[in-house]
Amino acid sequence: MAASVAYLSPNGDLLESFQANAPEGAEVKWVDSSQSIEDQAKDLEGVAAVVVTPSVYPVELARLTPSVRLVQTVSAGTDMIDKQTLGELGIRVANNGGGNAIAVAEHTITLLVSVFRKMQLQYNSVKAGEWMGNIRTDWFSQAHEIAGKTVGIVGLGRIGSRVARRLQGWECEIIYYDEVAIDPELEAELKATRVSMDELLQSSDIITLHVPLNRSTTKLISDREFDLMKPSAVFINACRGPVVDEAALIRAIEEKKIMAAGLDVLEEEPTSPDNALFAFV
Repeated sequence: MAASVAYLSPNGDLLESFQANAPEGAEVKWVDSSQSIEDQAKDLEGVAAVVVTPSVYPVELARLTPSVRLVQTVSAGTDMIDKQTLGELGIRVANNGGGNAIAVAEHTITLLVSVFRKMQLQYNSVKAGEWMGNIRTDWFSQAHEIAGKTVGIVGLGRIGSRVARRLQGWECEIIYYDEVAIDPELEAELKATRVSMDELLQSSDIITLHVPLNRSTTKLISDREFDLMKPSAVFINACRGPVVDEAALIRAIEEKKIMAAGLDVLEEEPTSPDNALFAFV
């Protein structure tokens, strides 16, 4: 009998977990997404729902899988799926809001600390067998601390709120901007103050982005926004690459409009080996 649910991924690492947690009577199988579209479609014959990781389901595949009625992502983001076309084909797309919120929040803190403690510079020096390497002679007077800094969180949703919660013991002032009104009790719990976007950019020592990618957030941060930031600001992007105008970010670093950036994502992935950002690593 054909499987009612398929796990579409380049590897089947999560198959056992999906099978163990599937509803009674549901049959789950793995379909290798590294195959050709035609082979994937053949393996998906009779399947009603597809769990995808990464969060991609090509339109070409959707047109060849008439039995599929649901595409479920394991992450919150669905920006790499053409939801409009899939909807026209009768396929619904569902996400897993907050599914990786803790992991991303922890990764954000990791990026933040790595930038402030100049981890990459130190790593490069150790790897090269150098003692001080390219670290300036005024290194110790220039060592930056997170304590006492103002952290500006753009998007206080599932991930942004967890970042704020994890910063509670760091002696930071937390401000945020969000288009959606936040529960006053959550604001109080997180000791977070809502401000305008411009005020956040102008006041923050650390700016971290946690918004979905859509029409209103594409290139949300560009030249104008970088111009508002402090020259000492640290900029973190752990949401989606196209939220930031990458060319503007490169200019901001080159012209010392900001001190540094910590990036989990890029505007184009995989990026070109000659991406100018690599010059700053």
